[in-house]
Amino acid sequence: LGVKEIVRLGHKSGELGYISSTELREEMFAMIRYFKPRIIIIPDPYIHYDENRDHFYAGKMAEEAWGYSGAGTFSEELNRMGFPGYGVPEVYYYTVRRPYRAGEGGEGNAQFRPVDISATFERKVQAILALRTSNRLFAAQAAEQLARLGRPVRLDEAAVDKMTRAYLEELAGTIGKKHGFRYGEEFNYFGPKSGLPEHVVGHAVPAR
Repeated sequence: LGVKEIVRLGHKSGELGYISSTELREEMFAMIRYFKPRIIIIPDPYIHYDENRDHFYAGKMAEEAWGYSGAGTFSEELNRMGFPGYGVPEVYYYTVRRPYRAGEGGEGNAQFRPVDISATFERKVQAILALRTSNRLFAAQAAEQLARLGRPVRLDEAAVDKMTRAYLEELAGTIGKKHGFRYGEEFNYFGPKSGLPEHVVGHAVPAR
């Protein structure tokens, strides 16, 4: 995919809820100020069906860090370390494992944005097929459901890949059909034309 660097914060899967929200937000402040990204893409903390609470905690703290990373009044220690405030121009919220429902998710002023991924869909499939552990878990859960329906599946590596691909095709195809694409993804988008986030406006003070 052309990723040049992955930064690991050392947190354990399933345990983000036990970490201080201030600590997690400060880490994201530091990442934003250091890398100065033009776009960040975060799990949507405004959806309520996702059982994986890591998605909520990561999305919520990333959103708060995005909203306030440009303010010099936050993270005084980062200012002293030479990382002044920086505001990310654009953020994409994404939903997990199913299409958005009408009016669902996103910060109040976010704009719903479908994206045609037909030309890059195969690259996405190949990247996700490399996630061996999560794919095996997904396939095992699907196989249990099929077994209860009297349709047992022999789970070898080929079967895991086949089930994963079928799921990706179904999801992207369902989203694409809504918007006239072969394969699609959906986001709640917040950018320069969206106005200020509600939580920023609520804490704004007059400039001196």
